[in-house]
Amino acid sequence: MQLLYGTAWKEDDTKRLVSLALEAGFRGIDTANQRKHYHEAQVGQALQAARIPRDDLFIQTKFTFRAGQDERLPYDPKAKIAVQVEQSCHSSLEHLGLTRLDSYVLHGPSTGSGWRAEDEEAWSAMEALHQAGRVAALGVSNVSLDQLQALFARATVKPSHLQNRCYARTGWDAEVRAFCRANHVRYQGFSLLTANPRVLESADLRAMAKRVGRTPAQVLFRFACDVGMLPLTGTTDPRHMKEDLALDFTLTPAELRQLDRRW
Repeated sequence: MQLLYGTAWKEDDTKRLVSLALEAGFRGIDTANQRKHYHEAQVGQALQAARIPRDDLFIQTKFTFRAGQDERLPYDPKAKIAVQVEQSCHSSLEHLGLTRLDSYVLHGPSTGSGWRAEDEEAWSAMEALHQAGRVAALGVSNVSLDQLQALFARATVKPSHLQNRCYARTGWDAEVRAFCRANHVRYQGFSLLTANPRVLESADLRAMAKRVGRTPAQVLFRFACDVGMLPLTGTTDPRHMKEDLALDFTLTPAELRQLDRRW
């Protein structure tokens, strides 16, 4: 699996677009039980319609704290956080038509800095879901290096996946990626294209694209895979879906070094 298909901000077009992504060859799907930005139930409808063998799929969804939700909550906001996690996971399994998740992600800590009691409670509840066999692996999203280190110091079940918005200006989240490499965590990078228009438009990237006969976006995804990322794409264009998976070309070590820096 080279890329994940991201399902945020697709609203009532989610089922159609996920179906197109599956037809194009995507087998990893990322979503969240956060109706504010995702339509998880339509992801499930697309999965059921596709009838792809379950073992061929990687399905990842998320628990989102109240501050990241709108009024369409998948849990009782008055319940303890551990109960909210349980309710949200149960709702996700129903939405997706599944009995287990491949990855269950904490959709960002409760605050922008630090690792607090609320985060501890949510993670412990996620660990219980993992131990019960309802979740194969755990992950965390939208975290700083300090928050990731705090989670690792406290967690019984360590995260297997980390998902961050990936900016070229930070060396593609260089410090967090280094921690992930050292601790066997799969780094998932999102907004690789939308967050980095200057890189896509650069002469360096365009020269690489011309050399290999591909688009600048394909070169950026190839680079991300080669440096150990699992990139996400949320394209709504069927042609781009197929292009994003057509990464059967090679970048030179010099080209990788040229890209893997702070822009």
